[in-house]
Amino acid sequence: MTISASEIPRVDLGDLSSENPKRRATFDATLREGFQHFGFVRVAGHGISPERIAAVYAAFEAFFALDDAEKAKVASAAGGQRGFTPFGIEHAKDQAAPDLKEFFHIGRELPPGHPLERVYPQNVWPEHPPELRSAGLALYADLDACAGQLLASLERSFELETGTFSEMLVDGNSILRALHYPPHASDATGLRAAPHEDINLITLLCDATESGLEIQLRDESWLAVPALAGEIVADAGDMLSRVTNDVIPSTVHRVVTPPGSETQHRYALPYFAHPYPDCDLSVLPQFVEARTQPRHAPITAAAFLEERLREIGLYDEPVD
Repeated sequence: MTISASEIPRVDLGDLSSENPKRRATFDATLREGFQHFGFVRVAGHGISPERIAAVYAAFEAFFALDDAEKAKVASAAGGQRGFTPFGIEHAKDQAAPDLKEFFHIGRELPPGHPLERVYPQNVWPEHPPELRSAGLALYADLDACAGQLLASLERSFELETGTFSEMLVDGNSILRALHYPPHASDATGLRAAPHEDINLITLLCDATESGLEIQLRDESWLAVPALAGEIVADAGDMLSRVTNDVIPSTVHRVVTPPGSETQHRYALPYFAHPYPDCDLSVLPQFVEARTQPRHAPITAAAFLEERLREIGLYDEPVD
Protein backbone atom coordinates (compact mmCIF):
# COMPACT_ATOMS: atom_id res chain seq x y z
CA MET A 1 0.00 0.00 0.00
CA THR A 2 1.04 3.62 -0.41
CA ILE A 3 1.27 5.68 2.73
CA SER A 4 0.60 9.36 3.06
CA ALA A 5 3.44 11.69 3.97
CA SER A 6 1.82 12.45 7.31
CA GLU A 7 2.27 8.85 8.46
CA ILE A 8 6.06 8.84 8.08
CA PRO A 9 8.15 10.34 10.91
CA ARG A 10 9.79 13.51 9.59
CA VAL A 11 12.66 15.59 10.92
CA ASP A 12 14.07 18.87 9.64
CA LEU A 13 17.82 19.36 10.03
CA GLY A 14 17.23 23.09 10.28
CA ASP A 15 15.87 22.47 13.77
CA LEU A 16 19.34 21.53 14.99
CA SER A 17 20.61 25.07 14.39
CA SER A 18 17.60 26.65 16.09
CA GLU A 19 18.05 28.76 19.20
CA ASN A 20 14.94 27.09 20.58
CA PRO A 21 16.06 24.08 22.65
CA LYS A 22 12.62 22.49 22.35
CA ARG A 23 13.00 22.24 18.59
CA ARG A 24 16.36 20.54 18.96
CA ALA A 25 15.02 18.15 21.60
CA THR A 26 12.00 17.31 19.43
CA PHE A 27 14.29 16.52 16.52
CA ASP A 28 16.35 14.12 18.65
CA ALA A 29 13.27 12.40 20.09
CA THR A 30 11.56 12.03 16.70
CA LEU A 31 14.67 10.55 15.07
CA ARG A 32 15.15 8.04 17.86
CA GLU A 33 11.50 7.00 17.95
CA GLY A 34 11.39 6.76 14.16
CA PHE A 35 14.35 4.38 14.08
CA GLN A 36 13.20 2.33 17.06
CA HIS A 37 9.50 1.96 16.35
CA PHE A 38 8.92 2.75 12.68
CA GLY A 39 12.16 1.68 11.02
CA PHE A 40 12.95 4.85 9.14
CA VAL A 41 12.46 8.61 9.01
CA ARG A 42 12.17 11.31 6.36
CA VAL A 43 14.86 13.98 6.57
CA ALA A 44 14.09 17.47 5.27
CA GLY A 45 16.12 20.66 5.55
CA HIS A 46 19.35 18.83 4.73
CA GLY A 47 20.63 21.60 2.48
CA ILE A 48 21.62 19.35 -0.42
CA SER A 49 20.49 21.09 -3.58
CA PRO A 50 18.17 19.28 -5.99
CA GLU A 51 20.54 20.36 -8.77
CA ARG A 52 23.44 18.46 -7.14
CA ILE A 53 21.41 15.27 -6.83
CA ALA A 54 20.09 15.65 -10.39
CA ALA A 55 23.64 16.09 -11.71
CA VAL A 56 24.73 12.81 -10.13
CA TYR A 57 21.71 10.98 -11.49
CA ALA A 58 22.37 12.37 -14.98
CA ALA A 59 26.03 11.31 -14.85
CA PHE A 60 25.19 7.78 -13.77
CA GLU A 61 22.39 7.37 -16.27
CA ALA A 62 24.97 8.17 -18.94
CA PHE A 63 27.45 5.71 -17.41
CA PHE A 64 25.00 2.81 -17.14
CA ALA A 65 23.98 3.39 -20.77
CA LEU A 66 27.53 2.48 -21.90
CA ASP A 67 28.14 -0.97 -23.33
CA ASP A 68 29.31 -3.76 -21.04
CA ALA A 69 32.89 -3.69 -22.30
CA GLU A 70 33.22 0.00 -21.50
CA LYS A 71 31.75 -0.40 -18.02
CA ALA A 72 34.04 -3.37 -17.37
CA LYS A 73 37.05 -1.04 -17.64
CA VAL A 74 36.16 0.26 -14.18
CA ALA A 75 35.39 -3.14 -12.67
CA SER A 76 34.91 -3.26 -8.92
CA ALA A 77 37.65 -3.67 -6.34
CA ALA A 78 37.65 -6.70 -4.02
CA GLY A 79 34.27 -7.14 -2.40
CA GLY A 80 32.65 -4.70 -4.80
CA GLN A 81 33.75 -1.82 -2.59
CA ARG A 82 34.70 0.57 -5.40
CA GLY A 83 33.79 0.91 -9.06
CA PHE A 84 31.34 -1.07 -11.19
CA THR A 85 29.61 -4.34 -10.31
CA PRO A 86 27.55 -5.85 -13.18
CA PHE A 87 24.02 -7.14 -13.27
CA GLY A 88 23.31 -10.44 -11.50
CA ILE A 89 26.21 -10.54 -9.01
CA GLU A 90 24.92 -9.35 -5.64
CA HIS A 91 22.18 -11.20 -3.81
CA ALA A 92 20.51 -10.62 -0.47
CA LYS A 93 21.76 -12.56 2.54
CA ASP A 94 20.39 -16.13 2.55
CA GLN A 95 19.02 -15.68 -0.98
CA ALA A 96 20.32 -17.71 -3.93
CA ALA A 97 18.84 -15.61 -6.74
CA PRO A 98 20.71 -12.39 -7.57
CA ASP A 99 19.02 -9.01 -7.40
CA LEU A 100 18.02 -7.38 -10.69
CA LYS A 101 20.53 -4.55 -10.57
CA GLU A 102 23.96 -3.24 -11.46
CA PHE A 103 25.76 -0.61 -9.42
CA PHE A 104 28.77 1.65 -8.99
CA HIS A 105 30.50 2.50 -5.71
CA ILE A 106 32.28 5.70 -4.71
CA GLY A 107 34.33 5.63 -1.51
CA ARG A 108 36.16 8.13 0.64
CA GLU A 109 39.15 9.90 -0.89
CA LEU A 110 41.91 10.55 1.64
CA PRO A 111 44.85 12.96 1.49
CA PRO A 112 48.29 11.55 0.62
CA GLY A 113 49.99 9.99 3.63
CA HIS A 114 46.77 9.34 5.54
CA PRO A 115 47.06 6.15 7.67
CA LEU A 116 44.07 4.58 5.90
CA GLU A 117 45.20 5.47 2.38
CA ARG A 118 46.62 1.98 1.83
CA VAL A 119 43.76 0.26 3.64
CA TYR A 120 40.83 1.50 1.57
CA PRO A 121 40.51 0.50 -2.09
CA GLN A 122 41.11 3.39 -4.48
CA ASN A 123 38.19 4.86 -6.36
CA VAL A 124 38.11 4.04 -10.06
CA TRP A 125 36.63 6.51 -12.52
CA PRO A 126 35.31 6.02 -16.05
CA GLU A 127 36.43 8.27 -18.89
CA HIS A 128 32.80 8.97 -19.73
CA PRO A 129 30.99 10.90 -18.54
CA PRO A 130 33.87 13.10 -17.33
CA GLU A 131 31.70 14.98 -14.82
CA LEU A 132 30.87 11.84 -12.83
CA ARG A 133 33.83 12.16 -10.47
CA SER A 134 33.29 15.77 -9.37
CA ALA A 135 29.52 15.39 -9.11
CA GLY A 136 29.76 12.11 -7.19
CA LEU A 137 32.36 13.33 -4.70
CA ALA A 138 30.41 16.52 -4.00
CA LEU A 139 27.25 14.56 -3.16
CA TYR A 140 29.30 12.09 -1.10
CA ALA A 141 30.62 14.95 1.06
CA ASP A 142 27.13 16.37 1.60
CA LEU A 143 25.65 13.03 2.63
CA ASP A 144 28.64 12.30 4.88
CA ALA A 145 28.00 15.52 6.79
CA CYS A 146 24.28 14.75 7.04
CA ALA A 147 24.98 11.28 8.45
CA GLY A 148 27.25 12.77 11.11
CA GLN A 149 24.47 15.10 12.28
CA LEU A 150 21.99 12.24 12.55
CA LEU A 151 24.39 10.05 14.52
CA ALA A 152 25.14 12.95 16.89
CA SER A 153 21.40 13.37 17.41
CA LEU A 154 21.08 9.72 18.42
CA GLU A 155 23.89 10.22 20.93
CA ARG A 156 21.96 13.01 22.60
CA SER A 157 18.67 11.14 22.61
CA PHE A 158 20.27 8.20 24.42
CA GLU A 159 22.29 10.53 26.69
CA LEU A 160 25.58 9.08 25.49
CA GLU A 161 28.96 10.77 25.54
CA THR A 162 29.49 13.14 22.61
CA GLY A 163 31.10 11.27 19.71
CA THR A 164 29.94 7.78 20.74
CA PHE A 165 28.32 7.22 17.34
CA SER A 166 29.41 10.18 15.25
CA GLU A 167 33.15 9.63 15.77
CA MET A 168 32.77 6.14 14.33
CA LEU A 169 32.06 7.85 11.03
CA VAL A 170 35.21 10.00 10.99
CA ASP A 171 37.36 8.77 8.07
CA GLY A 172 34.98 5.82 7.84
CA ASN A 173 34.76 3.43 4.92
CA SER A 174 31.44 4.92 3.76
CA ILE A 175 30.03 4.28 0.29
CA LEU A 176 27.90 6.21 -2.16
CA ARG A 177 26.18 3.61 -4.34
CA ALA A 178 24.57 4.40 -7.69
CA LEU A 179 22.01 1.71 -8.53
CA HIS A 180 20.48 0.87 -11.89
CA TYR A 181 17.49 -1.46 -12.08
CA PRO A 182 16.90 -2.17 -15.80
CA PRO A 183 13.46 -2.93 -17.25
CA HIS A 184 12.41 -6.56 -16.98
CA ALA A 185 9.77 -8.88 -18.38
CA SER A 186 6.25 -8.23 -17.16
CA ASP A 187 5.89 -11.88 -16.13
CA ALA A 188 8.88 -11.71 -13.77
CA THR A 189 8.40 -11.76 -10.00
CA GLY A 190 8.60 -7.98 -9.82
CA LEU A 191 11.15 -8.17 -7.00
CA ARG A 192 14.15 -6.09 -8.03
CA ALA A 193 15.95 -6.42 -4.69
CA ALA A 194 15.04 -9.13 -2.20
CA PRO A 195 14.33 -8.27 1.45
CA HIS A 196 17.55 -7.37 3.23
CA GLU A 197 19.14 -5.29 5.95
CA ASP A 198 21.98 -2.87 5.28
CA ILE A 199 25.41 -3.67 6.70
CA ASN A 200 26.38 -0.20 7.91
CA LEU A 201 25.45 2.26 10.68
CA ILE A 202 22.76 4.25 8.88
CA THR A 203 21.69 4.60 5.25
CA LEU A 204 20.64 7.84 3.57
CA LEU A 205 18.61 7.41 0.39
CA CYS A 206 18.09 10.30 -2.00
CA ASP A 207 14.72 10.37 -3.75
CA ALA A 208 14.82 7.68 -6.46
CA THR A 209 13.76 8.19 -10.06
CA GLU A 210 10.93 5.64 -9.73
CA SER A 211 8.93 4.27 -6.83
CA GLY A 212 9.44 0.72 -5.57
CA LEU A 213 11.06 0.98 -2.12
CA GLU A 214 9.18 -0.91 0.58
CA ILE A 215 10.14 -1.10 4.24
CA GLN A 216 9.05 -3.80 6.66
CA LEU A 217 7.46 -2.41 9.78
CA ARG A 218 7.94 -3.90 13.22
CA ASP A 219 4.72 -5.93 12.76
CA GLU A 220 6.33 -7.43 9.60
CA SER A 221 3.87 -5.75 7.23
CA TRP A 222 5.24 -4.01 4.13
CA LEU A 223 4.86 -0.32 3.51
CA ALA A 224 5.50 1.44 0.20
CA VAL A 225 7.67 4.52 0.68
CA PRO A 226 6.99 7.31 -1.81
CA ALA A 227 9.97 9.12 -3.28
CA LEU A 228 9.32 12.64 -1.99
CA ALA A 229 11.31 15.32 -3.79
CA GLY A 230 13.70 17.21 -1.57
CA GLU A 231 13.69 14.65 1.23
CA ILE A 232 16.07 11.86 2.21
CA VAL A 233 14.94 8.54 3.68
CA ALA A 234 17.17 7.42 6.57
CA ASP A 235 17.19 3.95 8.12
CA ALA A 236 19.32 1.96 10.55
CA GLY A 237 21.77 -0.77 9.54
CA ASP A 238 23.23 -3.86 11.18
CA MET A 239 26.23 -2.10 12.71
CA LEU A 240 24.08 0.38 14.64
CA SER A 241 21.84 -2.48 15.69
CA ARG A 242 24.84 -4.39 17.06
CA VAL A 243 26.28 -1.60 19.18
CA THR A 244 22.84 -0.74 20.62
CA ASN A 245 22.10 -4.40 21.45
CA ASP A 246 19.15 -4.27 19.02
CA VAL A 247 17.53 -1.37 20.85
CA ILE A 248 17.61 0.19 17.38
CA PRO A 249 16.74 -2.76 15.12
CA SER A 250 18.15 -2.95 11.62
CA THR A 251 15.53 -2.06 9.03
CA VAL A 252 14.43 -4.72 6.54
CA HIS A 253 13.55 -3.36 3.10
CA ARG A 254 13.14 -4.44 -0.51
CA VAL A 255 12.63 -2.98 -3.97
CA VAL A 256 9.60 -4.09 -5.97
CA THR A 257 8.27 -3.19 -9.40
CA PRO A 258 4.92 -1.43 -9.13
CA PRO A 259 2.40 -2.65 -11.74
CA GLY A 260 2.89 -0.95 -15.07
CA SER A 261 6.50 0.11 -14.46
CA GLU A 262 8.20 -3.05 -15.75
CA THR A 263 9.50 -1.19 -18.81
CA GLN A 264 10.96 1.67 -16.76
CA HIS A 265 14.56 2.08 -15.67
CA ARG A 266 14.95 2.79 -11.95
CA TYR A 267 17.94 4.65 -10.52
CA ALA A 268 18.69 5.17 -6.83
CA LEU A 269 21.46 6.82 -4.78
CA PRO A 270 21.90 5.35 -1.28
CA TYR A 271 24.76 6.50 0.95
CA PHE A 272 25.97 3.82 3.38
CA ALA A 273 27.59 5.35 6.48
CA HIS A 274 30.37 3.01 7.63
CA PRO A 275 32.80 3.27 10.56
CA TYR A 276 36.59 3.28 10.24
CA PRO A 277 37.99 -0.30 9.93
CA ASP A 278 39.29 -0.76 13.49
CA CYS A 279 36.10 0.57 15.06
CA ASP A 280 34.95 -1.70 17.89
CA LEU A 281 31.37 -2.84 17.27
CA SER A 282 30.99 -4.42 20.69
CA VAL A 283 27.64 -3.77 22.34
CA LEU A 284 27.85 -0.58 24.36
CA PRO A 285 27.37 -1.23 28.11
CA GLN A 286 24.63 1.40 28.31
CA PHE A 287 22.42 -0.91 26.23
CA VAL A 288 22.91 -4.06 28.33
CA GLU A 289 20.42 -4.56 31.11
CA ALA A 290 21.62 -5.67 34.55
CA ARG A 291 22.30 -9.39 34.90
CA THR A 292 22.03 -10.01 31.15
CA GLN A 293 24.58 -10.69 28.43
CA PRO A 294 25.08 -8.71 25.20
CA ARG A 295 23.25 -10.20 22.24
CA HIS A 296 26.25 -9.82 19.93
CA ALA A 297 29.89 -10.89 20.22
CA PRO A 298 32.68 -8.31 19.86
CA ILE A 299 33.89 -7.67 16.30
CA THR A 300 35.59 -4.88 14.39
CA ALA A 301 33.90 -2.96 11.59
CA ALA A 302 36.36 -4.36 9.03
CA ALA A 303 35.77 -7.97 10.08
CA PHE A 304 32.02 -7.55 10.13
CA LEU A 305 32.01 -5.89 6.70
CA GLU A 306 34.05 -8.70 5.15
CA GLU A 307 31.80 -11.32 6.72
CA ARG A 308 28.68 -9.70 5.29
CA LEU A 309 30.21 -9.09 1.84
CA ARG A 310 30.91 -12.82 1.60
CA GLU A 311 27.32 -13.59 2.57
CA ILE A 312 25.88 -11.44 -0.24
CA GLY A 313 28.15 -12.78 -2.95
CA LEU A 314 30.68 -9.98 -3.32
CA TYR A 315 33.59 -12.14 -2.20
CA ASP A 316 34.19 -15.44 -3.97
CA GLU A 317 35.33 -17.35 -0.93
CA PRO A 318 32.59 -18.86 1.28
CA VAL A 319 32.08 -17.72 4.86
CA ASP A 320 34.05 -19.88 7.31
